[in-house]
Amino acid sequence: MKKELIDILCCPTCKNNLTLQTEKEENGEILTGKFTCKKCKVSYPIEDGIPDLLPRT
Repeated sequence: MKKELIDILCCPTCKNNLTLQTEKEENGEILTGKFTCKKCKVSYPIEDGIPDLLPRT
């Protein structure tokens, strides 16, 4: 996932901003980590450079 996309992403549940925790990065791309919504307290994983932003139920 490219770092440039971070600014346009939001929580799919409440539309609040997401914070990023990077675990592995290579050549300016985020390979693993997670997004967390400060309002909902829900985490969304990033695996193999792909964020899983499906709403949690």
